[in-house]
Amino acid sequence: MIYGFIDLHTHGIDRFDTRTSSPEEILRIAELHGQKGVAAILPTIYPAPVEEMRRNMEAVRKAIEMQKSGLGQATILGLYLEGPFLNPLRCGALNKESFLRPNISSLKRLIEGYEGIIKIITIAPEIPGALRLIERCGEMGIRVNMGHSDATYKEALNGKKAGATGITHIFNAMRPFHHREPGIAGLGLMDKDLYIEVIADGLHISREVLRLIYTLKRPDRIITISDSIKGAGKKTGTYRSSERVLKGGLLDLSESAKILKEIGFPDHLIQKTLIENPYRYLEMGLQV
Repeated sequence: MIYGFIDLHTHGIDRFDTRTSSPEEILRIAELHGQKGVAAILPTIYPAPVEEMRRNMEAVRKAIEMQKSGLGQATILGLYLEGPFLNPLRCGALNKESFLRPNISSLKRLIEGYEGIIKIITIAPEIPGALRLIERCGEMGIRVNMGHSDATYKEALNGKKAGATGITHIFNAMRPFHHREPGIAGLGLMDKDLYIEVIADGLHISREVLRLIYTLKRPDRIITISDSIKGAGKKTGTYRSSERVLKGGLLDLSESAKILKEIGFPDHLIQKTLIENPYRYLEMGLQV
């Protein structure tokens, strides 16, 4: 068991992000998160051309090999692929030009040699070929989150049946909840098994909706994430792209914990979503 905040979804912090071939820069991300009280991280790779993604993955692999235990540095647990098998209609701030149609040959070309360190991958379940890809990732022991998706409730449920176990940053970059079509967000809120990532910064999800999520959802299926990007932790950073689309977060998990405390959630729930739940999610066979 890891004792301390676990950030399963972080692209970067301060001057650094995962779009790099330098393992030293990945180690700096781990160090800066560690200084914020984060005990462990999953560096999250942006969708990009396959060879570029593989260079980024190699930087993480080397950083894991180089990392030495010590105070003030978050342990690198592996890596997280946010794509590239995503729906361009729900690209958010990601580069949709790099998205790929889901098929086994593309998956193999992407992950070959890195299967042992890839812990989570985000896939849009409604795209033709995605369900087979979800099944294949599950067979390899890789957790599949559904996200950057225009899936209806039924399409998302089919993704779960194929083996998906989580939802990437719920409500963001997905079909909105509607009273006649609850969509992927509705499934995430109501399903008793699926884990959901939540960006608890009060901007990507309002405080009122945070209160709704943390009240309605099964408490041991909520994972608070930062989705932090380059510029996080600096007052000069921006949440929005040039098209005014929300990018990732600028807060670390310690700041998210403060926001949840201000909303009125008890410490035991906050700690569960920041420590216990992400730890359990990576423990592939653990049942509760």
